[in-house]
Parts: sequence; C-alpha cells; structure tokens
Amino acid sequence: MDLKARFIIEGFLAGLHASPFHGFSVEFSEHRKYVPGDDPALIDYHAWARTDKYYVRRFQAETNLSCYLLVDTSASMSYASRPGMTKLEYAICLSAALGYLMLRQQDSVGMVTFDDRIRAFVPPRSTRGQLNNLLALLARPTAGAPTDLAPALHQVARRIRKRSLFILFSDLLDDAPATLDALAHLAFGGHDIIVFQVLDPAESNFDLEGPLQLRDPETGEVVTTEARAVRHDYLQQLADMQQQYRQTLERLKADFVTVETSTPFDRALVSYLLNRRKRF
Repeated sequence: MDLKARFIIEGFLAGLHASPFHGFSVEFSEHRKYVPGDDPALIDYHAWARTDKYYVRRFQAETNLSCYLLVDTSASMSYASRPGMTKLEYAICLSAALGYLMLRQQDSVGMVTFDDRIRAFVPPRSTRGQLNNLLALLARPTAGAPTDLAPALHQVARRIRKRSLFILFSDLLDDAPATLDALAHLAFGGHDIIVFQVLDPAESNFDLEGPLQLRDPETGEVVTTEARAVRHDYLQQLADMQQQYRQTLERLKADFVTVETSTPFDRALVSYLLNRRKRF
C-alpha cells in the first residue's frame, strides 16, 4: 500500500496547494534584534526592560492544514461487479495517496474509519511516521457492518473542534437527508468538506442485462427482477440523490466529487485538487 500511494502521487503532481492559514502561528521560537520595518507589536518589552535593547519575537509556524480522511468501511463498500477493485479498496488507495500528498506538504493528517459507528480514530500529525500509522490502519479494515453514516459523522463533529478539512470516502448508500444533516453539522463547526462518492461502474451506469437476482450485502435481502424493467427508475433515483448532495453541499460551501472504481487515480486527484483550490 505504501508503494501504491507513493506511485500514485509521484506519478501525478506533488507540491500543489496553498496554505489557507498564511502567517498563522502560535509557537514561540526565538528572539532576534529589531530592525526598522519590523512590526512593533512583535517587540518583546520584557527583553527590552532587561537589556535596554529592542528584540522581536519570532514564531514557528504551525502546519498548513489539519485534515481528516473519513473512510466508510461498511458492508456495501465490499461490492465489485467485475474483477478489479472493490469500492473499499479504491477508497483506501485514494485516501492513502491523498494522505501521502498532504504529509509531503507538511500538513497534519488524521483518519477515521467507520461503518455503523466509528471503528478507529488516528489524530492528525505531520510527522514522518504518520504515513505508517495511516497505512497500518488502512491495511486492516474489511467491509463489515451495515452503513449508518449520520451517527458517525455527528460523533466526529462533536469530537473535533479545531477547524479542519474533512475528506469523506463513501458510496453514500444510506439515508441521504440524515447524512446531509450530519455533514451540515460539520460545516457549521467551521470545517471544510470534500465528499467523494465512490461507486462501482455497475452502480453508476446499471449496465446489467437480462434477469437479475440482486442481494443487499448489508441486509441479505434478495430481489429478483429484469434489468430493462428497473434501469430507468434506478438511474433516475441515483441522479436525484446525487443532485440532492450536490445542491446541499454547495450551499454548505462544500464539494461533491463522484468517482467510479474504474476511474484512473489521477483523474480523481484532479477533481480533489480543483475542488480544494476553489475552497481556498
């Protein structure tokens, strides 16, 4: 997975983003002598009282950004209609690549995995070893419990107060109004949000033919039908759901990116970077 993440990024673009917090820092670093043109507000008058010389305080800048990668590991993410990557495997590779990209930028990156509840929480750090922490977590999860996005997202919103960027990877095959309400909870906390809806090509296009037996991977419910009879209604409901997400997230000043598991990673990363550039 480490090699995959590095290959995706090294073969794409490195060094793309501007800090949203220019000049923001809180950690004192050292003194230096005052020179004309320095901000008088930075003069340390305690040092002046002791030495009768003017010194200004210098600060060590904080990391550019705190980012949380939110990865849906619910049972529906295990689906793949053809040989290749499941939705979970695709989301894992994309999140690992983005984590690698942001850590190279010295951003602070954390991760949350969840299904019907939060399964793992890695606080954000910008250290070299953080990539190993993220990869170790991503190497473990398997799609298991049913999807329940809203409670997990509400829990994240209550737990994390510092302004951050949240990148959600999910098929969003859950109650859309409840999920959007939870995303609004995050947005109202001052956080920035990008949502990746990861779908299998069969889910996006419904390019199935003939008699079908469809099984819900989370409930086990089986439906027997004929592809042509349900294709139009299915695609219309999917389009309506995606439009609901797109419009609501736009009002929240968040971004919505749809990707298929057949989408090359560079195209998905371009979507992310373009949306992030719009954010800042």
